[in-house]
Amino acid sequence: MHGLNRPVTRQLPPVAQRRPAFSVHHGVELVDEYAWLRAGNWQEVMRDPSVLDQQIRAYLEAENAYTDAALTDTGELQSALYAEMKARIKEDDSSVPAPDGAHEYFVSYVTGGQYPRLCRRPRGGGEEQILLDGNKEAEGKPYWQLGAVAHSPDHRYLAYAVDKKGSELFTIKIRDLATGKDLREALPETRSSIIWGADSQTLFYVRLDRNQRPLYVYRHRLGTPGKSDVLIYEEKDKGFYVGVGQTQSSRFVTIEAHDHQTTEIYLIDADRPESEPRLVAPREHGHEYAVEHHGDALIITTNSAGAEDFRICEAPLVDPQRSNWREMIPHKPGRLILETVAFSGHLVRLEREDGLPRIAIRRFADGAEHAIDFDEEAYSLGMSAGYEFDTTTVRFTYSSMTTPAQVYDYDMETRARVLRKTQEVPSGHDPADYVTRRLHAPAPDGETVPVSLIY
Repeated sequence: MHGLNRPVTRQLPPVAQRRPAFSVHHGVELVDEYAWLRAGNWQEVMRDPSVLDQQIRAYLEAENAYTDAALTDTGELQSALYAEMKARIKEDDSSVPAPDGAHEYFVSYVTGGQYPRLCRRPRGGGEEQILLDGNKEAEGKPYWQLGAVAHSPDHRYLAYAVDKKGSELFTIKIRDLATGKDLREALPETRSSIIWGADSQTLFYVRLDRNQRPLYVYRHRLGTPGKSDVLIYEEKDKGFYVGVGQTQSSRFVTIEAHDHQTTEIYLIDADRPESEPRLVAPREHGHEYAVEHHGDALIITTNSAGAEDFRICEAPLVDPQRSNWREMIPHKPGRLILETVAFSGHLVRLEREDGLPRIAIRRFADGAEHAIDFDEEAYSLGMSAGYEFDTTTVRFTYSSMTTPAQVYDYDMETRARVLRKTQEVPSGHDPADYVTRRLHAPAPDGETVPVSLIY
């Protein structure tokens, strides 16, 4: 017991200097004694950390040293926790291949590796081709993060975004898959989003402003320097953000400007990548919408007309202004439409009702609709649209508190589902050892609240 009387030496926490800084907001004077810790040149620091003020750096390093010292005696515990979590992860794993034309694309991991490998193989099986090996790319680098990835429609090129500083300033590179080498051009300081034009020679991407807000959409032509890229959209409202995407049909590149409650979308014909962006519906405060394409119409998911949980409308492609929107699927209070994907023959929506997700499928030809059924009382769903438009197969992920993540392919015509993968738990897991229940508990306001239990 004499050990309890030994003195314990603890490193004292660093104490930041107090340097009062005064400011006036709305007629009220405020005092911030630690304003000096906010680097005035933070924009430059994100691009080059070495320019951080040395006094700020010294204080941050002191904080890190204190944390390291305080956690010194937890080394064994940290190692044990890490080993326990790692034991539940299959290291040599791969995703289910996603078909696109003559190829199938997938992501794989190797034992001991920290980064993904982007791969493809001939459709239906065959020799694997590694398009990009994150482990090799990250060798010798203190930081390396892979962002968005997109292969060209002709399968010749791979565009990918990387961040080598942890600043979330991504540089887009383009790899020639015939040679395995990157092209000379690089597109710096971008958001991690990339969309190809149908010609496989044109890229659309989002560039950041000085404060790292995604406000500019540019068009890049392969073989040309990034400085010659064309600005095709600039967001003037600094409260909005911009992203690029595409419809499932690949017919249109989309430009989406949005804040947390308002949306505005433009379309670019992917077959004519130099054409002007065309507005679908001008922004109105509180109006959110998303756009898909089918035939000579746009499929629009919208919260207009008081549809708090969203409804789905159809609009003529030649004139999609709101006065021409015709309701396809009406608003149903309590049924929140989360995502909509239009395939050649079916419209698929992921929605939530009574706290549970659901995948509903509607045939375009006759409007017949059905939902995919599941046996467990509580579960989670995700939808993966894949690359193809002219298909009757939709892929989804399923998991519950007892069932590890599973990937299914579902035939929208025959309603047959094929289990493509179940997450492996190396340390062992038997769903039969557990029971999942879903109950409804009354709340003080009279509403019932769904409660999921596992035991």
